[in-house]
This record gives sequence, C-alpha cells and structure tokens, in this order.
Amino acid sequence: MKFNTLFFDMNSYFASVVQAEEPDLRGRPVGVVTTMAQNAACIAASIEAKRKGVGMGVRTAAAQKLCPGIVFRPAKHDVFVDYHHRIRAAVDTVIPIDKAHSVDEFSCRLLGRQQDLDIALALGQALQVAIKEQVSPALGCSVGVAQNKLLAKIAAELEKPNGLNWLSPQVLPDKIAHLALDDLSGISRGMLRRLNRAGVYDIPSLYHLSPKAARHIWRSVEGEYFLRQLHGETVLRPPRRHSSLGHGQRLTGPNCTPSGAFLVARRLLVKLGARLRRESNLAGMLNVSIHCTAYGRGSYTVTFAPTQDTFVLLTQLAEVWALFSARHLKSISVMLGHLQSVEATMGDMFSDRTAGTKTGRENLCSAIDGLNQRFGQDTIRFGELPRYKVPYTGAKIAFGRIPDAEDFLE
Repeated sequence: MKFNTLFFDMNSYFASVVQAEEPDLRGRPVGVVTTMAQNAACIAASIEAKRKGVGMGVRTAAAQKLCPGIVFRPAKHDVFVDYHHRIRAAVDTVIPIDKAHSVDEFSCRLLGRQQDLDIALALGQALQVAIKEQVSPALGCSVGVAQNKLLAKIAAELEKPNGLNWLSPQVLPDKIAHLALDDLSGISRGMLRRLNRAGVYDIPSLYHLSPKAARHIWRSVEGEYFLRQLHGETVLRPPRRHSSLGHGQRLTGPNCTPSGAFLVARRLLVKLGARLRRESNLAGMLNVSIHCTAYGRGSYTVTFAPTQDTFVLLTQLAEVWALFSARHLKSISVMLGHLQSVEATMGDMFSDRTAGTKTGRENLCSAIDGLNQRFGQDTIRFGELPRYKVPYTGAKIAFGRIPDAEDFLE
C-alpha cells in the first residue's frame, strides 16, 4: 500500500508560541486572548490548560476557576506568522511542504520510496524533531499519513498531542469507528444535523453511504467528494480564484457609536484597498454589514467601475454609510467583490485607465503603500483613525488565510 500525503498539525499553536517566546511559561497553563480586556474570551489554550477544561470561547474568569494559576497573554498575530515561516523552514530540511492550509496546518506530498509506510512515518518523526530543534522545544505537532489530505488529517487527530499515525482503506472504517461524526474535518454542526436526519449517526454508517446519497445529504457534489476521500481516493479540484476580500471587527468602547464605527469601517476598507493593490486586483462591489443591539443585522451593497483606488472606495463607503440609521453597534464588516486582475481588465474610455494598467491615482495609492511599508504603519493616513485603534486591524490570522508581512505595516 502506497501513501501519498503526510499532514501535520501544530499542537495548541498560539499558546505554544507564547511558551516558546516566554520559556518560564513552559509546562504551565496559558490562555491566549484577543485583548487583555476584563473577562475577555480565550481564543486558544495551552495543552496544560486544555486538560483542565479551558478551550476556545471560555472567558478569563471561568478559565481561572477551571484552572487556577492560568496565565493570560494577548494574541500577537505578527509573531504567530513569524513562527509559521520558521516552522516551514525547519520542515523543508526534512521534506518539502506542498501546502499550508492554515497558520498551523500543513501537508506534504510523498514521492517514490517516501510512499512506503515505514519511510513516511520516519519522515513524520524527523519533522517533529526538526521543529523542536530548529524552532523551539515548546512547539510540538501531530502527524498523519494516508492516501489523501482528509484521511491524513484524521490520522493526525487520532493521537494528540505529538501523535504519529496512519490510515488506509484496509483499516477503515474500523480504525476510526470510535470517533463522533463531527470529529471529522468538514462536518459542521449543520452538516451533522443533515446526516442525523438522513439516519446517519456514526462513522460506519457514513462510510457505507453511496455517492448518490452523499450528494443528496450535502446538496452538492461536495458530498460525493468527501465520501470518496474517506474511502482513500484522491479527488482533484480545479484551482479556485478568490471572488471577494473582507475584514470585520467587533466594536468596543468609543467605536460602538455610529461615528466611531464609521471610522472603523474606513480603516478596514483602507486595509482592503492596500491588499487589492498588492495582489494586482480591482474590485467592482462594496458590501457593508453591521450588527447592532436595537435592530439586529443589516447590510447594503453598491457596485461601481472596477478600481483599486482607495479614494474611490472611501467615497463609495460614505454613500453606503448614509443609508444606515443604527445605534449601539456591536460589530461591522466590509467586503469587496467582483474581483478581477489588473492585467485582464479592459480599458475604460471614460477614465485614464487603459487595458492592463492602473490609473494615475491608483499609482498614487501604491506610492502611499510603499511609504508605509518603508517608514511604518500610518506614516501617511487616509484620514482620521478610529477613536480606539484595535491591534492587528485587518491583519489577524483567519481560517485559511495567513497574513502577509505587509499586512502588519499598512
């Protein structure tokens, strides 16, 4: 039996990085919070804290009751991204990383003799050692080996922390029959309800579904893809191009007022404009969504000629914002859509844009980006900043996205 994929997942990554940065915290319970505000929620916990019941979403007060002596530290996204790249460099001395699926999850292709199980497991053990020796002894990972990424990820989850395991069709579904359905990557609470309504309550029942039944439950071909991967097949998908970019933020203090929230929206949009230029894209749609205490959720969308000009984007935002009449806001998000590359854009007879080029003011915005990258964030600003400037605005690690170094300087 040949194994095509090695997957590894860092253990309690954010908290482990904190312990790597502060050696005195190694072996002690640590909780990572977005900000050191009173009774903030944990976004990550160390292995020691997890053993006491502290997990994502647990408030600091509750965490202290569950785990007396727990230490809290604010999330430092730039440091987490730095360690991500240090981990990649260490693992590359053992085996090339094929893809980073998130800031703490990676997969590698196994080729030739590497596909033999004993050699694949030896590579997994070697990369665990490389991370500890070349990055930090505080950082551990769990490794899985299988015929595809889904099974390899499940294998890595079988023994945590610091596990090393494998899966193949010959041992399925028995080797994972003890897992709950929602232990499998890709089965959300909503999907779990659909499976239960279809009479699927355990792994063996899921494993023995027909592809047609899986399509019906998932309501798309993704169900068949999931099932085929669970059986050990390799499913090839065409590469996906992002159709939108977005940032959001929960509002606190003076940012909860309409004027404060507007400044936050401007800040988020400025970050998106810089990212558009960095990725050589134009946007033709802006959506603004708010959540407030009195009226719940609301959103407005506007379309316009494709641009990466921050001044144009901010003008569109002002027009959209005038449509809202909310008070006591809780959160806000902005999204740019209708993305297209600069190179693929046709010229516009009513502007100074020619096919495949930027306008003069877009070049001005790019120059501003360059100055901020060189001399520091907000060396040149597009107007007033929010009254309460939240750290890492528009540069936080999100599922499936690792911020670029430039995100922390714009």
